[in-house]
Amino acid sequence: MTTPAPASPPRPVRLLIVDDDPLVRAGLTLMLGGAEDIDIVGEGADGSEVAELVDRLRPDVVLMDIRMPVMDGLTATEVLRSRPDAPEIVVLTTFHADEQVLRAIRAGAAGFVLKDTPPAQIVDSVRRVAAGDPVLSPAVTRQLMARAAGSGREERVGRGERARQRIALLADREREVAVAVGQGRSNAEIAASLFLSVATVKTQVSRVLAKFDFNNRVQIALLVHDAGLLDEEADTGLS
Repeated sequence: MTTPAPASPPRPVRLLIVDDDPLVRAGLTLMLGGAEDIDIVGEGADGSEVAELVDRLRPDVVLMDIRMPVMDGLTATEVLRSRPDAPEIVVLTTFHADEQVLRAIRAGAAGFVLKDTPPAQIVDSVRRVAAGDPVLSPAVTRQLMARAAGSGREERVGRGERARQRIALLADREREVAVAVGQGRSNAEIAASLFLSVATVKTQVSRVLAKFDFNNRVQIALLVHDAGLLDEEADTGLS
């Protein structure tokens, strides 16, 4: 009986760092370069450089500053995420939650980290995003949704109507899973509450993402919030 060959180690996460401050870039490179499973493939100093760098370096994740002089990180995120096979993007910010972060998430960023986040957490954030897990806790998601709710009344009404029209396209089970995502529940928690397998929950989440051409679960949460479904669940005592 032959002994099976040992499994090869997973490929390191290819990371591109984009920040206009060379000291910040140097600090991030030093911090992240020590992780064996992260390979820093390049650096950029402005959002205007990102498209060319991504084409040439093919990163899995881009760690992107929001504020840059020529093209800011928000515009660069929108440009990148509109392309096929776009890398995942984590935005760097000095704010816990504001309209800039909300715009980045709506554009398809997989999350954000604060510049004063402990090094180990930044490393973990890159790993999680590369694995398809958005870097936003339920508490931060609620902050972002509260910010969205604080916009002008006409904007909220229009966004709510569009969100309800989109939600109406979901099958019943897809809608249940989408609401649970909006509540900040993990796949395991959703599976337990809806009496489904984790694999089935993953499939349902993937269907919702594909149906709306979303990039991550946070966009589902924002859609559910805009449609008023979280309020409905709270009213019925199901949250």
